[in-house]
Amino acid sequence: MQAIELLLNRHSCAKLSAPAPQGDSLKHIYEAGLKTPDHGGLKPWRFIEVSGSGLDQLSDIFIRAAELNKEDVEKAKTIPYRAPLIIIAIASVKAHPRIPEIEQLLSAGCAVHAMQMAAQAQGFNGIWRTGPASYDDYVKSELGLSEGEQIVGYLYLGTPDGDVIVKKPYIVEDFVSVLG
Repeated sequence: MQAIELLLNRHSCAKLSAPAPQGDSLKHIYEAGLKTPDHGGLKPWRFIEVSGSGLDQLSDIFIRAAELNKEDVEKAKTIPYRAPLIIIAIASVKAHPRIPEIEQLLSAGCAVHAMQMAAQAQGFNGIWRTGPASYDDYVKSELGLSEGEQIVGYLYLGTPDGDVIVKKPYIVEDFVSVLG
């Protein structure tokens, strides 16, 4: 797939099934994420890979978090099983006198986007989700996040299951102005 085609036809896919990326395909996904803009070379991201029995563990964490917060436990049980592979993207912000937190958070977000695009380029797809489990202190603790680390999203990856909904194109002029 040509790079411009990939970028212009980017789309998320919520219905995912096996197979998920593995081997060299998965390695390429991580490599794409690690090539994102990173002012100062701080590498302000890390990832937790979840598949197989890890999905059960993540489900248990989400259930407990929902119980603690009096949220929908039934929904929490099923969230990890939306795809055969989840990559939890974590912003691991470093204190730096010239590189603010926002730049590091944006770098972590760029990593997730690049990873999703790399998956799509290889015939897989995914969806980047957040939700309450991204901000929950219990979830962060159970996943081993350090003080100051943040979950920027859960990248669900697999093979599209059914028809993919393609968005209508945007009108560029509705979003661009010219200075001067």
